[in-house]
Amino acid sequence: MSDNKKRLAVFCSGTGSNFRALFDAIIERELPAEIVMCLSNRSQCGAMEFAREYDIEALHLSESQFGALDDFARAMLNALRERRIDMILLAGYLRKIPDEVIAAYPEKIVNIHPSLLPEFGGHGMYGMRVHEAVIASGETRSGATVHFVNEEYDKGRIIMQHHVPVVTGDTAETLAERVLRCEHRLYPAALEKLLAEHP
Repeated sequence: MSDNKKRLAVFCSGTGSNFRALFDAIIERELPAEIVMCLSNRSQCGAMEFAREYDIEALHLSESQFGALDDFARAMLNALRERRIDMILLAGYLRKIPDEVIAAYPEKIVNIHPSLLPEFGGHGMYGMRVHEAVIASGETRSGATVHFVNEEYDKGRIIMQHHVPVVTGDTAETLAERVLRCEHRLYPAALEKLLAEHP
């Protein structure tokens, strides 16, 4: 591996479809990066299975393993430092990143959110809840946003956005499918942009 490749950690809680999209894009576009770890709060999920299948370290790390949040944050930081992680990509990670970790990786933690932030973001706005809120609002478009992570939910600086239409007859489920397809294009494009800007 070339020394100038960025060492990436992907944090996941679910199926890992964005993890797969990022992994494939790095190979297909020959991006100067390597995913060296998948960290999840769930020991068994699609993302962890994918990591193990492709010989990427799969690390299960959850608050429930520790007596105090400070210990959890310290363990996460130690795991990242031991693996010399340059950038963290959240891909369906349904836990708040500890403030200590955010402070140690300023504008090095990236997330993708299934709406056009700042609309339909914030605490509790994730997954199908976002799409249900968009449908209920009568909006005519939604989309996805890649943004940096700071101490507030979905408030970090926006890196890239792309919109998709909300069409007549859409349900939260049909809109979710359309937005997810958008995410699978947008997240790799945003990663490529970040790697070009910060070689």
